[in-house]
Amino acid sequence: MVIRRGDIVKVLLGRDRGKTGKVLSVLPREGRVLVEGVNIVHRHIRPRKSGERGQRVSLSAPLAQARVQLVCPSCKRATRARVQMDAGGRQRVCRKCSAVIAR
Repeated sequence: MVIRRGDIVKVLLGRDRGKTGKVLSVLPREGRVLVEGVNIVHRHIRPRKSGERGQRVSLSAPLAQARVQLVCPSCKRATRARVQMDAGGRQRVCRKCSAVIAR
């Protein structure tokens, strides 16, 4: 996966289309990413003890990787990063401004 934890991504599809956020975690086996403040879902928590009230908790749910696009830190535009082999190994490169995207 080209997207890594700590990257800034833009949401392309869904109800949060156009929002940007930081990647909190990447789930490569599922092809999903967890983005901060995007795809908020509500979980209903049942009361555990007698006398305790139930709660409604807001959580970020993972998005499909195909629904987000990496934002280049130098040109600030959403881009599909290209992987380029170098002496130091693989590097991610912005397709729009050809800048190397840091890990």
